[in-house]
Amino acid sequence: MPPDSVSLSEAGPVWSNDQGAAARPLVWRRSLTWLGLAICLVAIVTFREWGEMVHQWWSIDTYTHILLVPLIGLWLVWLKTGELARIEPRPWGAGLFVVAAALGLWLTGRVTGMNLVAHAGAVGALQGAILAVLGVRVGVLIALPVAYLAFLVPFGDEIIPPLQSITARLAIALTQVSGVPAVIDGIYIDTPAGLFIVAEECSGVKFLIAMVTLAVLVAFTRFESWRLRVAFLAASIVVPVLANGARAWGTIYIAQFAGIEFAVGFDHIFYGWVFFALVVACLLAGAWPFFEIEPEEYGLTAREVAERPWVARLERHGVSASVAVAAIAVMALCAGFAAALLAPYGLA
Repeated sequence: MPPDSVSLSEAGPVWSNDQGAAARPLVWRRSLTWLGLAICLVAIVTFREWGEMVHQWWSIDTYTHILLVPLIGLWLVWLKTGELARIEPRPWGAGLFVVAAALGLWLTGRVTGMNLVAHAGAVGALQGAILAVLGVRVGVLIALPVAYLAFLVPFGDEIIPPLQSITARLAIALTQVSGVPAVIDGIYIDTPAGLFIVAEECSGVKFLIAMVTLAVLVAFTRFESWRLRVAFLAASIVVPVLANGARAWGTIYIAQFAGIEFAVGFDHIFYGWVFFALVVACLLAGAWPFFEIEPEEYGLTAREVAERPWVARLERHGVSASVAVAAIAVMALCAGFAAALLAPYGLA
């Protein structure tokens, strides 16, 4: 192994008595300080987008689950602290291209008025800064929490119309099968008890995106095989959609006997407090016998990362932490300056 490679011991304490291991805490402190500075730089230039996202997380029910994403990310990193302690952060020059691309995406979103694109760019710049300052090995070790930050971006409005249509079709099919005469016109379902509309809040989008966010966490912390991961993720998409159609049917069916007001009130209480928990519990119960690993076993170990030839090849593009942060500062300044120039023209 080359002299500058990470030394990994088979056993014993994480911090061994060799000189390299003794120096790692200091290296980590310096690297985290540089990372904090880099994050501040990209956060300042994308401040408006972060403010918009935080407002959506806090104020819109569809996105309240995102408030847990940072905590989940920190928990996933904490599970890897032992492995992280065995390596040293090595800033990665190629990570700067990720930052540049993300800031370009952010600027594109600002110019075009596409908030989703701007938000994705803001989060991507944060992810790129982590890769650039901490390096390839750290990035591979904590690939899951870094990638999981993508769920900070509020998304889902784009799939509301098709979800409304799917829910309406499932509801009308079940309504007719259950013996209740009904006709459908788009998202409108006419029954003897009254006219029902599959509104946006009844599309199931809140349930679906929250379930997908949870499913990704479970898939990569409890399964090793991609076959089981894909199967669980697919079930976490299909089951909520089918369940929401069944919920809509239940509301229509109850209304035939107890009236619309009672059915709608029951639906809001049941769906808001019980239904989601039941579906999640059923999915997890079905997957439980197939769990392959414990959460702390997710991803690669430090030794496994060190043994990957492609990791060593990528590390050849290293830079110093000061150079990486300086480059991020220049890119952030240029992106902010471009946004400021375009603002008077209504383009940013």
